[in-house]
Amino acid sequence: MPDSSQTQPASFNCEGGLVLNRSTFLMQPGEALELENFEPDIEGGYRRISGYNKYVNQIVPQTSSTDEKVLMVCSFANKVLASRGEKIFSSASSELSVKILSNESMSGSGTINVDSTTGFSSSGTLQINSEIFTYTGITVTTFTGVTRATSSTVATAHSKQDVVSENWTERDTGRTNAVKYRFERFNFDGNDKIILVDEVNAPVIFNSSIAATDVSASAVAGSKFIAAFKSHMFYAGKSTTPAELIFSVPFDEDNFTSGQGAGSIKVDDDITGLKVFRDSLFIFCSNRIFKLTGSSSSDFAIQAVTRNIGCVNGDTIQEFGGDLLFLGPDGLRTVAATARIGDTELGTISKNVQSLFDLNIKDSALFESVVIQDKTQYRIFFTKDNQAENITKGVICVMRSDKYEFSEIRGIKPSASDSFVIEGNVVVLHGDFNGFIHRQEKGNTFDGTPILARYRSADMSFGDSGIRKHMQRVIINYKPESAIDADLLIRYDNEDSNSTRPAPYPLDSTNVASQFGDAIFSTIDGAVRFVFGGPSQPLIRQSVEGSGFSVALKINDGGETAPYSLKGFQLEYQLGARR
Repeated sequence: MPDSSQTQPASFNCEGGLVLNRSTFLMQPGEALELENFEPDIEGGYRRISGYNKYVNQIVPQTSSTDEKVLMVCSFANKVLASRGEKIFSSASSELSVKILSNESMSGSGTINVDSTTGFSSSGTLQINSEIFTYTGITVTTFTGVTRATSSTVATAHSKQDVVSENWTERDTGRTNAVKYRFERFNFDGNDKIILVDEVNAPVIFNSSIAATDVSASAVAGSKFIAAFKSHMFYAGKSTTPAELIFSVPFDEDNFTSGQGAGSIKVDDDITGLKVFRDSLFIFCSNRIFKLTGSSSSDFAIQAVTRNIGCVNGDTIQEFGGDLLFLGPDGLRTVAATARIGDTELGTISKNVQSLFDLNIKDSALFESVVIQDKTQYRIFFTKDNQAENITKGVICVMRSDKYEFSEIRGIKPSASDSFVIEGNVVVLHGDFNGFIHRQEKGNTFDGTPILARYRSADMSFGDSGIRKHMQRVIINYKPESAIDADLLIRYDNEDSNSTRPAPYPLDSTNVASQFGDAIFSTIDGAVRFVFGGPSQPLIRQSVEGSGFSVALKINDGGETAPYSLKGFQLEYQLGARR
């Protein structure tokens, strides 16, 4: 029978990301005025971000003060390397594949099952949560000869996927006044190596056995940036020669004999970063960008990409979505190689959230960035002196189809970072200001701190801001990954203080389809019912109250439940009088 309710529907998908540079009259309904700790989802919608957990349970040892931050974290030779104070350490990390009960006896003959023991010592000490274990042997996936509750710790229950890590091992020392490490993994002679520079001391090289060797040449001591290009090692950023680039002979990172292929190049601006991209070495400076082409000292050629735009900080340079992404003075930019050989175009991509960069570029003491490859996602973090972690902000950039979408991140304060892929799994690490190493994209909290997330739509007038709309209901399409703790709020008339402000409506994740794989199945008394055959992206019909000339939707997340993705909304309303 015909619809005589006079109810008008308006539907939209959650897409377009955070938009701060346009009037709400010009914004699309799916774009967001607030999008904090949500990320544009490559599968569509806005997803509440995952949290982070400790990657190594043990604190990185300090040199002289508990105030020492982590100066470096990186993965190499199946271990994690970290620096704090004057020293460099290594550890290894895995996860439990079988849970451990609190009353499970381990008195020298116990076994711990993990995903992999690769990188661990053949015997030693482990920590799981706050409990310390010793072991005397390993197999591919087990620790054997285990004794639990050592070092005055208490036997407790440990869940599957809890982190298992070994004690830190000192690998290098005496790195006085090290500032910030940069590193390059390379292989010039069939052996994997990593080289580190710290802005003060001699560069140090680690082989796959994690044995350290300093670069002997004083000409590159104090280098700030490092890059391997065409089998040469390039060093730059010394405080005494900030515009000079020094390169080694081919296949030897510690030989600078000019007659054998080593040399130096000077540019006319201070170097702020190096990055190899395709067949060129890009040299980022404060106000210029150059690229180096060729394969040896006999044909190396340098040309200007631009003499008007520079890079604010080299730690923001990442290869992302087939481009080089970096932080310029006006926000995020790409260096995109075009089809014309030798031509390069520069593009600004962050105009939608330009105000976020304007607020953070000038007074940030530290910048960090990572790429999450399986999400086509770039994250940049702005760290300010004396700013608490829970108010430290950053920006998420996601490439969806042919455009970039943005959101804001709050509550992560990294002092060092690294991202890499192991056996198809993307691992994102960061060190903090308290001496710990964390893995992002793990867990539902920031290492125990709730992830407070917010979404706010544009103020929607449905084509006529002079007609009052009497709201009837909101239909929500979202994809939960488990039980969720979030509220829907509806606000009117651009949140005018005299407008109706209905109480929050709790989002309901009951009767959602169960996912195959690891899961905790629902019980009769459980808060959530996972129903086989139920919808995995349910439509929730929520009756709402109030009226106004414009309407906005908000989602406030409670912060401790699993992520979920907001896919879209339908608003149903009846037309009222014209004002």
